[in-house]
Amino acid sequence: MELMQAIMERRSVRKFTDYHVTDDELKELFDAARWAPSWANTQAWEFVVVRDRDVIGKVTATYSEYNPARKCSMSTSALAVFCAKTGVSGSKGDGEATKFSNWFMFDCGMAVQNFCLKAHEMGLGTVVVGLMDHDACRKVLGLPEGYEVVVSVPVGRPVVEGRKGPPRKNLAECTHLDRFGDSFVKA
Repeated sequence: MELMQAIMERRSVRKFTDYHVTDDELKELFDAARWAPSWANTQAWEFVVVRDRDVIGKVTATYSEYNPARKCSMSTSALAVFCAKTGVSGSKGDGEATKFSNWFMFDCGMAVQNFCLKAHEMGLGTVVVGLMDHDACRKVLGLPEGYEVVVSVPVGRPVVEGRKGPPRKNLAECTHLDRFGDSFVKA
């Protein structure tokens, strides 16, 4: 599969078959995730594979009660929980180096994107779950001080394949030249 095809065809999947995602498949997915770029190569991410049905239930219970990913998380054989060490990414010396104190979110987001694109290439589906009680999930997983849960990603074989996604803005609407408001791409 070509990269652009994977980017354009990947969709959030909230209905999985009963397929058991193998440890080897998960290792491939996390291998793709760990190759994401990060601030000064800090690689502040940590990945927690959740397989135990009881722990999957506890992680899922931290999701907002209105989160549509609750059902698919309970039906999958694995959750990938992306965590990050704080105070490393976006820092220099003893303090923050950028305006944004949560730079680990950017780094972790790139790792999650690699994970999701690789899953799509392998015929697996994912959905990124961020609407949750992060502190409660952190406790469920036993993260030490200085680490945060960023997102949970259920992974499995999609019930429906190849669904068409929602339309995207055209380039003329979101690409600017030199200054905001001056279109880089003419309509």
